[in-house]
Parts: sequence; structure tokens; C-alpha cells
Amino acid sequence: MLNLYVGFDPRTEIGFHAFVSSVLHNTSVPVSITPLSQSRMSFWKTGQRDGTNDFTYGRFLVPWLNGFTGWALFADGSDMLVLSDLAELWSLRDPYKAVQVVKHTYSTKHAKKYRGSLMEAINEDYVRKNWSSLMLVNCSHFSWRDLTPDVVGTMSGSDLQAFKFIPIAKHLGELPLEWNWLCDEYGENPEAKLLHWTTGIPAFPQYANAPMADEWARSALRVNHVTP
Repeated sequence: MLNLYVGFDPRTEIGFHAFVSSVLHNTSVPVSITPLSQSRMSFWKTGQRDGTNDFTYGRFLVPWLNGFTGWALFADGSDMLVLSDLAELWSLRDPYKAVQVVKHTYSTKHAKKYRGSLMEAINEDYVRKNWSSLMLVNCSHFSWRDLTPDVVGTMSGSDLQAFKFIPIAKHLGELPLEWNWLCDEYGENPEAKLLHWTTGIPAFPQYANAPMADEWARSALRVNHVTP
């Protein structure tokens, strides 16, 4: 069973459903999908805090939610689309790593994100930006054991996003770039396996012509029972 935790924010709900549809149509193994939304977690005392999305901090509770056992995959989801079999990504699990991510190295081309929406915000550059947007998580690894809701609720976003809670650098593993392709930063890529629109999904009018927006449009049509 592939345990998938997906970020959910009601302000981008159509993106969540398009992503889940793409998972179901492109995954050859059984998959359990858990929406992750901090405002809907009864145990979450600190709320959304300063994160742009409703799952900015909650993603770091995946090992806790998984009982600190087994493996899980976290994806921002609401601004992503799967084009390849997630079983391929799942097969890359390395038991010696605490987490495996795509290690992006870039400065954003976009000063703002979610332009024209209620979510509009400054698109800041920061250390290890977008590394945590897709995580293959070894939930039983010791590096995660202290990350309970109370602890995560007091940690800074910058420390969490930079994985400063992982004390040994070699335990922070790497995934191929194609598994978290930043369309609006990197452009078109026919070899991409998972697409990620970091500044706004093509459902927003301002991003309707974003790179690879046609892929998102096809998935959205399918969700609405329209043949792409």
C-alpha cells in the first residue's frame, strides 16, 4: 500500500481534485490518500500561522500521523499533477535516509505568487525552497521522532523547510528532478513525471497560459467527466 498525504486548501480545491485524479489514473499499486489540512486537525493548536497554504506546517507531521512506522509520500498536491506511475517513485525508497526530496537550486523568476487571488503573496526565496513540496518519508527514521504537534507548533517555518531537525546531512536523500518539475520556473519538459506550478495553478486566470498548462486542463476536464 502506498500511503499518500496530500496538501488540501479549500481555496485551491479544484487543484486538489485534479491532482488526486491524476494519481488514480497513473498509479499501478493500491494507494491510500489522506488530505492534509491544518485547520481541520482538531489536535492542531497553532492554526495556519505564517504559511501561505493550509498545510505548510502540517506536512512535517506525516511521520507522527503514520505512527512513526513505515513509509509515506507527501505532496503539495493542490498545485501538482502526476504524469507517471507513482509506483516508480515509491520504488526509490532508501532505508538509510530519513527523507528523500528533489533538491532544487534556483532563484524564483516571479516576485509574487497566486496573483489576483485571495492567496496573493510575496514569493520569497529561502534555503532549500520547495524541497519539502514532495517528500518520500521514512517515518520510522530517528530524525523524525521529536516532531510531534507540540514541537512542530513551536518551530520556525524556515527551520522546518530547511530540514534542520535532520542532524546528519547524509540522511537527507535525493530524488530525480523529473519527480518535482517546477513548470513556472523551469519551463516545458516532456520527460517530467510530476508537474508543479509553484506560483499558481492554471485554474487561476493569471496562470492559464503557464508552461504545460494543457496537461492540467486535461486532468480538470476528466474530473468534470468531460473527455479531454
